[in-house]
Amino acid sequence: MQLVVGRVGRAHGIRGDVFVEVRTDDPDDRFAAGSVLVTDPADAGPLTVADARWHSGKLVVRFDGSDDRNAAERLRGLLLVVDSDDLPPSDDPDEFHDYELVGLAVFSVEGASLGSVVDVIHSAAGEILVLSVNGAERLVPFVREMVPTIDVAGGRVVVDPPEGLFDL
Repeated sequence: MQLVVGRVGRAHGIRGDVFVEVRTDDPDDRFAAGSVLVTDPADAGPLTVADARWHSGKLVVRFDGSDDRNAAERLRGLLLVVDSDDLPPSDDPDEFHDYELVGLAVFSVEGASLGSVVDVIHSAAGEILVLSVNGAERLVPFVREMVPTIDVAGGRVVVDPPEGLFDL
């Protein structure tokens, strides 16, 4: 599965630098000099990072072959992606990538099949699992009290929602 780690923004300066909208939790490693990133659309890449630095809280990247502002502007809008199989597993047993959760079957603590995970929302209040339950979308706060079990290898999530959460 291809995961977006960044989106190329506008050019910065005249030497081929671009701003990159970061969509990864490890930008310093992902955009280190020498890193090769696949692009979407694929025919625009792959791109090799020549240099990366932070400027006023934004990531500025120069890719090999992008030597002037015109070349940088041609990259604008490209999505930078990596293959999920190339990511190392997390050392934290309570940390999950969104792509690991989406598609997992959802069960109640009593063992009843409820549906599946269709998305994960990240907000200032915390993470929320978006579930498809009996054809309807339901939101469950992604906290241990309501999601006591996540078994990625087994393909299942167990939820313990408060009474009425799934009722209309």
